[in-house]
Amino acid sequence: MSLERNGEELLREFTATAYPPTVTEVVPDTIFHVMGYGHSNASFIITGESVILVDTLDTDVRAEKLAGIIADRTAKPVRTIIYTHGHPDHRSGASAFAAARPEIIAFAPVNPLLPRTEQLSDILERRGIRQFGYELSDEEAISQGIGIREGFAVGEGTRRPVPPTTVYTKESVHLDIDGVALTLRAAPGETEDQIFIWEEQHRVLFCADNYYGCWPNLYAIRGGQYRDVATWIDSLDTMRQYPAEALLPGHTRPIIGRDAVGQVLTNFRDALDFVLTETLACMNRGMGVEDTVNAVRLPEKYRRLPYLQEHYGTVAWSVRSIYAGYLGWFDGNPTHLNPLAPHERAVKMVEQMGGKDAVSDAAISAIRSGDVQWGLELADLLLVLDADQVEIRRIKADGLLELARQETSANGRHYYIACARELLGRTA
Repeated sequence: MSLERNGEELLREFTATAYPPTVTEVVPDTIFHVMGYGHSNASFIITGESVILVDTLDTDVRAEKLAGIIADRTAKPVRTIIYTHGHPDHRSGASAFAAARPEIIAFAPVNPLLPRTEQLSDILERRGIRQFGYELSDEEAISQGIGIREGFAVGEGTRRPVPPTTVYTKESVHLDIDGVALTLRAAPGETEDQIFIWEEQHRVLFCADNYYGCWPNLYAIRGGQYRDVATWIDSLDTMRQYPAEALLPGHTRPIIGRDAVGQVLTNFRDALDFVLTETLACMNRGMGVEDTVNAVRLPEKYRRLPYLQEHYGTVAWSVRSIYAGYLGWFDGNPTHLNPLAPHERAVKMVEQMGGKDAVSDAAISAIRSGDVQWGLELADLLLVLDADQVEIRRIKADGLLELARQETSANGRHYYIACARELLGRTA
């Protein structure tokens, strides 16, 4: 459960220590990992004649700083850029390196977006703004969970990606770039176009976003098609086959040392597998989605690990996504096959509970006494009847802000606060 009495404090503590601006010299004079200068990380390899850059940070201004970090270590130009996947926080600084006309490499998605997804652009954008807290102040947002806030949201540049010049559709590609042997391998997980990169000579694994030091977004609350957790686990298993001495993620700290890499990847993989296995077992017993959510709890050996804390995704959201991904919307209860329309249900419920004033008083009392979720559900009954009730909107906003104070997940916190602001008539 990502709601804790001191959830805000836990998120602040994590944010203060998880990704300080750091340039790690992974291999002397050769391989570097750059963290904390953008929402995402970048890495670069200095070759005999040029520089290979893995991801480019999230804005042009921040990428200029990255270019300066590279220039402090070599005068060689960036001739190759490798995109680990299509998320804009990893690609949007590419224009800072365009003058050298680099080859830009990416992989095609293993499974494309569902046709007509573009018809959902408005709601996906609105929900994305809420999830990432783009319209919130620094104090409200605290962080974006796995990195500092994106540059465009805090006045540090704009997104300026450059399209890839080479797009592979193979599962695996072996390249020799200026004497550096690299294996690029498709590894669908957080995205369908995700890859990892294996640098053979020094045994360095660039793992992109299939591992970072938080419970991952097996489901993103902004919405999107199902992220195949079983395939994500398979991708982690493939990465574990490589004898890596260093693991360089797209967010949060690098992992250095073969034993440490093996332990972290194994625990991360096994925790995801536990949630998937237990969720499917509950489903197979005929349990409904909420009963399944309440039944699936990480064992203590995973729950205490610092890199599996719920500061980004949560176990509960993961369980709900797996449930819907495998069985769809129907939970097996025939009462739910043809439920009452929301307005009709609200009318009957409010009447049964003694009328609008009684429900309003109960909602206020519940929120003030700490029974916040119940207070929100009561407030929602009244808002279904009249979405413009100012007092009920205020009551619900108060409840959302209280849950935001308890939420350890940056994504969940942002969503609570953003929706509270919307209820109060404020978006920025």
